[in-house]
Parts: sequence; structure tokens; C-alpha cells
Amino acid sequence: MAAGISTIKGNGFYSSYDASRDARKAFPNFSTTVDDYLFFVPIVGLYGFNLFSSQNKHDIRRQTGLLLASGVLTTLVVYPTKFLTAQERPNGEPRAFPSGHTAYAFTIAAIVDKEFRGKSKWISIGSYTIASATGVMRVLNNEHWMADVLAGAGVGILSVNTVYFIHDRIMRNKGLNSSIMPTVLPNGKMGLGMALQF
Repeated sequence: MAAGISTIKGNGFYSSYDASRDARKAFPNFSTTVDDYLFFVPIVGLYGFNLFSSQNKHDIRRQTGLLLASGVLTTLVVYPTKFLTAQERPNGEPRAFPSGHTAYAFTIAAIVDKEFRGKSKWISIGSYTIASATGVMRVLNNEHWMADVLAGAGVGILSVNTVYFIHDRIMRNKGLNSSIMPTVLPNGKMGLGMALQF
């Protein structure tokens, strides 16, 4: 997060303006929507690894609770900060700092890392690579400055570490269990219901 703050606009040895200029020069026609979806891939991995592994840190219900709590904390940091800083994006759109896509990408990657670090370092490396690729694409797409992406990554990682600290040290595994079950919606159709137990 400090790297993001120190490189806002023209600040720092290699500023956000420098990074944006170099990105435009190296990839003048870069345009993709992959960054809107790529950061969800580690979630598939998180639940997929649970099917084949007994080396995860918590059971799947507790993982879901930790993921939701981390996502809520990330949201509570990202969106007020966007409005308070009122930084303009390189494409002229409002609310640049920090990058929400990157924050959520690193939130998910950090959860996967926490849960499966004991199984294989390559799972963690893969998750963080996907998160980093999301951030890089946000800059290449001219959607964000480098500072936004660096700060977003920090917010995601810090949110997960905060939630895990509270869970492991203060709550001592007492809460954050979740369950998903079939349910009948008010309109009479079938759906899924989710319960989060503290």
C-alpha cells in the first residue's frame, strides 16, 4: 500500500505517470475484458482443491465464511477510499484509487495461499500470479494507474490477514461457519440459500 501511495501521479522514482506512458508506448492497442473475470479463477481453485485435498487449513464452510468476511472488509476499505481520494483514472473516469479489481484479486489469492500453502507453494504462486496479471491488465487497459493497483493489492492482502488474525487469535475458531442449501424462493422457484453462522 505504501508503494501505491508513494507513486501516485508523478511521485516517486518511477511514478504512475511513467508506468502509464510506458504501457501506452509498449501496448498502444491493448484492450481486453479478461481482467473483469480472471480474478475469479482462484475461487474455482479454492473449492476445487477442497475436493481432492485434506491439507487445507480449514473446512470448506469455514473457508467460505473467511472469504466472505475478507471480501466485506476489502469492500469497506476500497469504496470509501475511492470517494475520499477522488483520483481520476487515466481514461478520465472517476474513482481510481485503489483498484477494486486488484483488491479483490489479491483477497482471493491470499485466501488460497492461507488455506493451501502447506500443500504446495505452487498453488500460492499460481494464485498470486493470476492476481498480479489482473493488476497489470488494469494498467494496460488504461483503467487504472500503477499506484491504484499497488494499493489495491495491499488492501486485499491486509484484509485477509486481518480476518485470519481475528479468527485465529481472538475468536479461536468459534465462528464464521457457512452453509449453502437448496431453498424455495418467495416466487415459488427453486434456488440456493446461504447461512453464515458466527
